[in-house]
This record gives sequence, structure tokens and C-alpha cells, in this order.
Amino acid sequence: MLKKIDHLGIAVHSLEQAKELYENILGLTCEKVEEIASQKVRTAFYSIGDTHIELLEPTADDSPVAKFLSSKGEGIHHIAYKTDDITSQLANAKEQGCKLIHEEPIIGAGNKLVAFLHPKSTHGVLTEFCSEEKA
Repeated sequence: MLKKIDHLGIAVHSLEQAKELYENILGLTCEKVEEIASQKVRTAFYSIGDTHIELLEPTADDSPVAKFLSSKGEGIHHIAYKTDDITSQLANAKEQGCKLIHEEPIIGAGNKLVAFLHPKSTHGVLTEFCSEEKA
């Protein structure tokens, strides 16, 4: 059911400062910047091969990314796996005893359906499932 690593989410204090590294030093091109109000975050996406890098900047002090930055600092925030059936993927994870952050998919960046698994159930890695399918 998992197809590939879709993207790596990287928490940053400032998209503008982080974009300098990704564009000027790494030579990548920003494909889009998007604000996801429901998650209180602004994102910037870069492609490298068949995978994306998603920079995450909080837009509010109480956002999950702001809390992550406060406790852990900048760095890898999550890994996202593309799936062809996000609902079944979530059901399987729950059935296997995994703690879900989202019982049902929500709309995320790029209008994708997304859902997260709690890092306490995934060896410390915040894990995202994402899908193009419609709910």
C-alpha cells in the first residue's frame, strides 16, 4: 500500500532564511509556498529526484511546528509516505496498535489527504501518510 517516500518535513524558524540554503547552496528551485491555516504553518516545497523536501514555518506560537521548534530546534520534523489507500493504511496501523494523531485524513499541503501517526508508536519518528485520493 505504501508507494514511496513522498517528502521529508523540515521545521525551520524562517522560510526566507532556510530558502537561501536550499536555493543558493543546494541549487534547488522552490516549487511553491503555501499556507495551511488549519495546521498553522507555511510550507515551501522543493523536488529532488522523485522526493520532495517540505520546509515548515509556524504561523502561530501554538502550532505543532512551533512546539517542535521550541523543544527540539530546527531539523527533520516528519517523514511522509505516499499511499494509494490512506484509509486502509490508517486502519491497519491502528489495528497493529499504533497510536494515531488523526483517526481520519485531513486536508494538508497541496490539497492532499494526510494523517499522522504518533512518534511514541513509531520509534520516535513523526510519520505521515499522504494520498491524492478523495475522501
